Amino acid sequence: MPTLGSTSGAYLKPVRADRGGQPLLNVVNVDNVNVVNVERVNALLLAGRLDVRGLFPRLEALDEAPAVFRWQFGLDQLPEEPGVILIRGARQYGKSTWLEGSIRETVRRHGPGTALYLDGDHLRDADHLASELSRLAGVFRLDAPVRRLFIDEITAVAEWERGLKRVLDRGELRSVLVVTTGSRATDLRRGAERLPGRKGRLARTAYLFLPVPYAEFLRAGGSALGRRALGSYLLSGGSPVACGELVRSGRIPEWTIEAVREWIQGECARSGRSRRSLLAVMEALHRHGGTPLGQTRLARDAGLANNTVAAGWIEVLSDLLCVGTSAAWDPGRRAEMPRKQAKFPFVNLLAAAAWAPDAPRSAEELARLGPERQGVWHEWAVAQELFRRAALLGRPEPERLPYWASREHEIDFVAGDGSFVEVKWGRASALDFSWFPKSFPKGFLTVVCGTPFEADRIRGVTLSEFLEGSA
Repeated sequence: MPTLGSTSGAYLKPVRADRGGQPLLNVVNVDNVNVVNVERVNALLLAGRLDVRGLFPRLEALDEAPAVFRWQFGLDQLPEEPGVILIRGARQYGKSTWLEGSIRETVRRHGPGTALYLDGDHLRDADHLASELSRLAGVFRLDAPVRRLFIDEITAVAEWERGLKRVLDRGELRSVLVVTTGSRATDLRRGAERLPGRKGRLARTAYLFLPVPYAEFLRAGGSALGRRALGSYLLSGGSPVACGELVRSGRIPEWTIEAVREWIQGECARSGRSRRSLLAVMEALHRHGGTPLGQTRLARDAGLANNTVAAGWIEVLSDLLCVGTSAAWDPGRRAEMPRKQAKFPFVNLLAAAAWAPDAPRSAEELARLGPERQGVWHEWAVAQELFRRAALLGRPEPERLPYWASREHEIDFVAGDGSFVEVKWGRASALDFSWFPKSFPKGFLTVVCGTPFEADRIRGVTLSEFLEGSA
């Protein structure tokens, strides 16, 4: 098989495969180490040379992966119409692998000269982005039935919206579908706001790249873990990289954990936040678990200057799709009460594992934690699943997961449309919630617990059943 090279001194450098994160092969230029030769990649795409080894390194890594998972984030097929699609998701969740697959499928289905590629990590600024977009807009095959320009990690380019908007306003991309990926949710909203009327006539233009569902984890190989499957999935957070390693060896390797830590630390450093404060915030979130915390107490416990600084930390972790916000909910107004203490559940359990003080790395180690800690993990697993389901439906702020509390009772999650979810570690019965029909005459309560039961508008299910979508 031919290999990817160039006429400008590039050579192939083998590197470790991480089953979806890092490539098997990098194209390295001797004058600029670790810079992928995008020009050579695009030349091969224009020629339809999909057989060249190294062109799709992440897809090649899947050949040796212990399990291959199907993507589920609401975009089953790319539209043939032009426009702009914004895809954002946490690191280690397979966005770049999906991008490679979409490029390959475009050329296979529509022929050479229909897909081109840019890497945001190697663009200097918004002006450089605009220049490259303008140049590539005229490179597609003249009679191409579709034209798709894929930009990986566009959020690495400061003020990328300005560069893209400039080229869109000139009309140079009027016949091109621009597909972008990135790692910050706030960028998704900001990009949509700063590109009004410029994303084409697509039915939907913004997507969050989501965790592998539990049912898909079981289908692709997790079922072979038997009773360890649930705990393994919780630790993986639905990351394909972590899922594959747990299927292979039953443990999350430290290099996966380090990759997550380095990503979060890097993003925090970009916003001027210290590593020490990050560690203190993560410790506080783990320590308080599923109890209401509030920004003032978070600031005090984490040694932050004030509640405004604490709010900034929560915003950053929310933008990175790691932590959600469970604000108190007022059933009378059917609205959140921002002045009351909130809970901050992890909606990325791999990030929770990376910063967990007890550092569980296998289902067995997770099972050895005390009941209270295991209960917190179960509550966060439900939060992640509710977040996943809301994002799949395209809800604008899926990380907002309100809770309800009175003087006597509390329900962990208000899921909307009159449905509520309570998480109980261990045994539970309908008698424990006999008060619910009186408090919410038209509501339906799902209790995630260890003892399934059925009652009028109250149902008890196991965590496995809830995650598999059978509840």
